[in-house]
Amino acid sequence: MRNLPPFLREIWASSPWLTSASLALRLVRALMPVATLYVGKLIIDEAVRLVGAHVPHDTLSAAWHSGELSHLVQLLLLEFALAIASDLFGRMVAYVDSVLSEKFSNETSIRLMEHAATLDLEDFEDPDLQDQLDRARRQTMGRMNLLSQLFGQAQTAITVVSFAVGLIAYAPWLMLLLAIAMIPAFVGESHFNAINYSLNFQWTPERRQLDYVRQMGASVETAKEVKIFNLNRFFIERFRTLAQQMFLANKALAARRAFWGTLLSALGTLGYYAAYVYIAWRTVKGDFSIGDLTFLAGSFRQLGNLLESLLIGFSQVAGQALFLEDLYSFYDIKPEIASKPDASPIPKPISCGFVFENVGFRYPDAEKWALRGVEFELHAGEVLALVGENGAGKTTLVKLLARLYDPDEGRILLDGRDLKDYDLDDLRANIGVIFQDFVRYHLSAGENIGVGDVDDMFNQERIAEAARKGMADEVIASLPNGYDQLIGRRFKTGVDLSGGQWQKIAIARAYMRDAQVMILDEPTAALDARSEFEVFQRFKDLSEGRTAVLISHRFSSVRMADRILVLANGKVEASGTHEQLMAQGGRYAELFELQAAGYR
Repeated sequence: MRNLPPFLREIWASSPWLTSASLALRLVRALMPVATLYVGKLIIDEAVRLVGAHVPHDTLSAAWHSGELSHLVQLLLLEFALAIASDLFGRMVAYVDSVLSEKFSNETSIRLMEHAATLDLEDFEDPDLQDQLDRARRQTMGRMNLLSQLFGQAQTAITVVSFAVGLIAYAPWLMLLLAIAMIPAFVGESHFNAINYSLNFQWTPERRQLDYVRQMGASVETAKEVKIFNLNRFFIERFRTLAQQMFLANKALAARRAFWGTLLSALGTLGYYAAYVYIAWRTVKGDFSIGDLTFLAGSFRQLGNLLESLLIGFSQVAGQALFLEDLYSFYDIKPEIASKPDASPIPKPISCGFVFENVGFRYPDAEKWALRGVEFELHAGEVLALVGENGAGKTTLVKLLARLYDPDEGRILLDGRDLKDYDLDDLRANIGVIFQDFVRYHLSAGENIGVGDVDDMFNQERIAEAARKGMADEVIASLPNGYDQLIGRRFKTGVDLSGGQWQKIAIARAYMRDAQVMILDEPTAALDARSEFEVFQRFKDLSEGRTAVLISHRFSSVRMADRILVLANGKVEASGTHEQLMAQGGRYAELFELQAAGYR
């Protein structure tokens, strides 16, 4: 229940006006059932009085003109007005709740994305946090009903109090009987809500697997291989197995819940009929009128239903509040990589460059070090190439440079100061990087380039200039709607691109950022030899005066760098120009000759 106060504060913050309107409407509607029932009692008593008075009129018209039915008619009109008003207020409550729920859901989704943006890259590579994020996303949408249910509970509580006042005036001990009869059902419902949450929590990894298998079995990204390798049967069988396990677990819980729920609910029904017998006996004795009998019986019946609904609803609210734990615990995750309170801006321009001092880094839960004892300098205005076999640590080194990770050992200096002393956002704003697994945004071609600098992403002149630098201008010129063309197959009007075309768009994205440091991580993997040469040549020219890092497996392209760093097993094995490294005859010369032999 500790999750409800922050939940209510978020509802209020999303729209104070709508929240106030919903509560006010519910307050009025909560009092209508008892008012309607009491007017019904008055109608019955008036009808019984008229019967006892032996009204002599034979026709309704004669009785009406005599004025003896005027009070009865007034009561009937009042009950009719209450019925209309109750329906009207009910529809108004539904409308306000619907709008408020949608607004609250949107606000929560935005907050979730904002918080996720602050987390470390390491967090997103942790499977446990991925499970937690998946549960948090589900709660963003799944808790919309909690809002209406929680407000509905407040409305029901007010109605219960109004009925209880009437019952206490006639027979106080009936309330005690009713409350005792409801307790077993409440306890049972609370128990099964807790089990349901526990089951959902335990099955989060399997649910993520189901979502993954469902996506793999029916998506445009995997369709070719699924058909060629006939994988549809494999994915279907995997989905069927996982889904069946979850189905059986939920089925068993539902069966137990239904059995015990029926049994415990019967106790509440027994309490109602015990009270009904007592009310009927008092009426026969003459203590209560027929109207009183109707009012008390109706009040007790509705109060019993309302109390059961209130108690079970309370346990359901508590059960749903358990799921809020997933959302709020996700909010409690704090990034380890963040700016210091007194962080400094990045030097403009960078005068000396970067220095790696005995840098070591190991991925979480990994036994092997990705980098260990790495020492080198990246001079300001230098184009440095990183080469090495897969797993040598090239991409990890770049991630450390951009502070996507912090070293576990040693430190990285920029112009003589620890990289941690600089403002994190300013550091990343001064680094333009395209990784080998760049994102293919299903946006327009212009927006795909513009995201390289979101503060200026609608500047058409800058986008066109970045496209020219990245050789993406020819790709865009071939599109039906140019820069406004939606690219990718996810949406109906999208046009898909080849791997090489996507790569040119991604390279243009890096040029969109007016950064002091440019990093290209395997930027030409999908390009032909001519395009690759042109990209690297242009990169060399455009990097004039900037610090640049280039990662590539193609040694023929990196030879244009000012200096080449050879990495092996997480360490710097050699450093020098292409000519110097070839003269040394080490790993670089060996790998270069292997590649060159393939072209002879």
